[in-house]
Amino acid sequence: MLTIRPLRPYETETMFNIWRTAVQATHNFLSESDFEFFSNMVRNDYLPHCRFWVVVDASDAPVAFMGMTGSMIDALFVAPDQHGRGIGRLLVEHARGLEDGLAVDVNEQNEGARVFYRRMGFKEVGRSELDGTGRSYPLIHMKMVA
Repeated sequence: MLTIRPLRPYETETMFNIWRTAVQATHNFLSESDFEFFSNMVRNDYLPHCRFWVVVDASDAPVAFMGMTGSMIDALFVAPDQHGRGIGRLLVEHARGLEDGLAVDVNEQNEGARVFYRRMGFKEVGRSELDGTGRSYPLIHMKMVA
């Protein structure tokens, strides 16, 4: 049985490992130096300072997490060995219960994420040539369609 709960402070390293393995499985377009840059940013600046929802299994072990700022899904990562089990859908449905007008930015090169969000009811509404750090990883801006 899977449940969603808030992240506990001592779980940030577990969340980092979920992020790292998920990115390695899905973001093969990142250069090694950019992967290291993002790893440091996620570990030191993002995970310790933001609020997250965590999906845990029956033994209360985290298998996925989602971070939001208002109605914006900032991060949604599922452990690779849990892909295809409806965990991402569970997190998006949880987000829908928290906020109206959900939005998300997805790397243009991450076609799997774009397909996932389209299946969840998001529509592509814009594009940015650079990501939030100014790197050449274009973002597709998506919004939930009513």
